Amino acid sequence: MKTLHPEFIKMITALGEPLGAGLLHELSCGTPSVAIRLNRAKGAAAVALTDATEVPWSGGQGFYLPRRPVFALDPAWHQGLYYVQDASSMALGAVVAELVERFFQDNTQIRYLDACAAPGGKTLAAVDALPSDAFVLANEYDFRRASILTENVVKHGSSNVAVSRGDTARLAALGPVFDIVAADVPCSGEGMMRKDDEAVAQWTPALVDSCVARQREILANLWQTLRPGGFLIYSTCTFNRAENEENVAWLVDNYGAESVPVALSDYPGVAGGIDTPYACCRFIPGRIDGEGLFLAVLRKDAADISPSCRRRDKGRKGVKPVALPSGGAEYVLRCLGDGFKAMLMPDGATLTAVPAASADFASTLRDGGLDILACGIAVAALRGRELAPCHALAMAASLRAGSFPVLDLDYRSAMAYLHGDALSDILDGAPRGYLLPCYRGKALGLAKCVGRRANNLYPDQWRLRSAFPADAPADVVTTHCL
Repeated sequence: MKTLHPEFIKMITALGEPLGAGLLHELSCGTPSVAIRLNRAKGAAAVALTDATEVPWSGGQGFYLPRRPVFALDPAWHQGLYYVQDASSMALGAVVAELVERFFQDNTQIRYLDACAAPGGKTLAAVDALPSDAFVLANEYDFRRASILTENVVKHGSSNVAVSRGDTARLAALGPVFDIVAADVPCSGEGMMRKDDEAVAQWTPALVDSCVARQREILANLWQTLRPGGFLIYSTCTFNRAENEENVAWLVDNYGAESVPVALSDYPGVAGGIDTPYACCRFIPGRIDGEGLFLAVLRKDAADISPSCRRRDKGRKGVKPVALPSGGAEYVLRCLGDGFKAMLMPDGATLTAVPAASADFASTLRDGGLDILACGIAVAALRGRELAPCHALAMAASLRAGSFPVLDLDYRSAMAYLHGDALSDILDGAPRGYLLPCYRGKALGLAKCVGRRANNLYPDQWRLRSAFPADAPADVVTTHCL
């Protein structure tokens, strides 16, 4: 049983229903649920998820598991066939899908910003909910968390996502170029207390106050990135009103934001805001099967044409176009098809590919002063005159069949590959050159056959560090969803 801060207990008690004693009991001794969201772009389907139940607001992609397996022992988790995500957080995808259906039926090519994106679950939920021709920028301030975000985006395999690292002030410099901005802002973390002892230990009233100040600074920056008539999805994983309803009121009062009701409030157990006239949704442990989440949608005045709201689609002045390496466009065409455009990343050494329809906007982001960590699919690294394929290419959902010879692995060999082990004993006469190790028909990564051995090209920083069994555990998700 967790011991909660006395001031926190006092605050929750004062807020009354729908919080109160029931929530305090859940945070003290409740058991968190375990849920996953399937990546349908890679063919994952819940054909036999034993004893699993669907997360109501997940659009058929999220499922509660009866117990928590060791996900690291499941190749499908490494392959990006599913993502482990709290059920409440999946609500973001439902909101995005609703906004698209209600407000974007005029063939608008949606530009979406996830401004505080790590570790990436809400970004990927938005990607799955958006039209295929949308383009997403996922940004994270913290360097370590930005690396985790990049890893999860790469494993998901989408081609229409860029990842950047930096303060939201750098995003503001882009001007009003986004149609939807999601701000899952850093908060006091009260909603995570049931599953995270650190959230309990760090809580103080002073932390709440400092979070509010930081949140308003972030929101002021992000409002500048939103086009007139665009939508801000504001969310936290906390319960107090200062970081939730009061910030919504602050946006209305200071920026003329319009509160937009969404259908999440129709789901059983989802509560409304507390002492507010504005449309808000609260996911409260004990009322719903998930952790704490607050969410509200606000719309920017379509008539706002102030200088800070004039759309700027150009990159930085003076930025010279970067010439593609020899054979780069042809390499992209061979591996991904003719719906993509080849680009060179700012490092001058990574050939990447983005959907052709989004190429101009992706170039604007690349040349716009952001610290871009990934943009579209990293196709190949330039090594002298050679184009060496990147791991992201192997993970891409759009990788064309036949791009590389396939090396089918059993469970033990697949886990050995993910562990970083050599593949010499399973080559079986494989041709020289780059290979695509696969498990159950889905790519794990790349290897390079150099004769009697194959170099394991799985990224060092992502490799499995623990021991693994010879056979797949009975409860791994792969057994039930592929």
